[in-house]
Amino acid sequence: MTSPEENKTTATETTEQNEANKAAVQAQEAADTDARKSPADEATDDLEAIKKELEAQKTLLQESEEHYKRLQADFMNFRRRNEKEREELSSVIVQGLIKDLLPIIDNFERALAVEEAKGSALHDGITMIYNQLIASLQKNGLEEIKAAGEKFDPNFHQAVMRVEDPEKEDNTVEEVLQKGYTVQGRVIRPSMVKVVAN
Repeated sequence: MTSPEENKTTATETTEQNEANKAAVQAQEAADTDARKSPADEATDDLEAIKKELEAQKTLLQESEEHYKRLQADFMNFRRRNEKEREELSSVIVQGLIKDLLPIIDNFERALAVEEAKGSALHDGITMIYNQLIASLQKNGLEEIKAAGEKFDPNFHQAVMRVEDPEKEDNTVEEVLQKGYTVQGRVIRPSMVKVVAN
């Protein structure tokens, strides 16, 4: 049998162990309580995470929309620029072609100016061809520069002679030596003229 002193020692040890065990259990419960959050706390944390993700997605969407708008604007500018360049190229080609045809028109006009041929079938045929050629070129923007009797304009006229004529005002075109033309508003050949200089 055990002595009363041994029983006391064993009882004291058991009490200390029980208290240590209780403290350990309480510490574990406190840790478990911290680890296990209440459903409301978990929902709040989930909501915060969802809000952060939503903000990130909104930012990404805004950046994508801005990028799309920039690309769309760039594409529209490219189309406009391409269309303008195509029109300018077409205009330059038409102007070059018409400019090459101007000596032919001049020759037609010289042939039509011959008095002896007027009224003949050949003259009438040349007149008809000339009129068709001029009409076709006018459809493509050819316009004759009006010069005779007009004020001299260096943008449209090239003065090759100066003449005195007291009946006419200074800087007036006296005579057109060679017709000038514009195509779509651009001078392709200025009129060669005599200008009054009193």
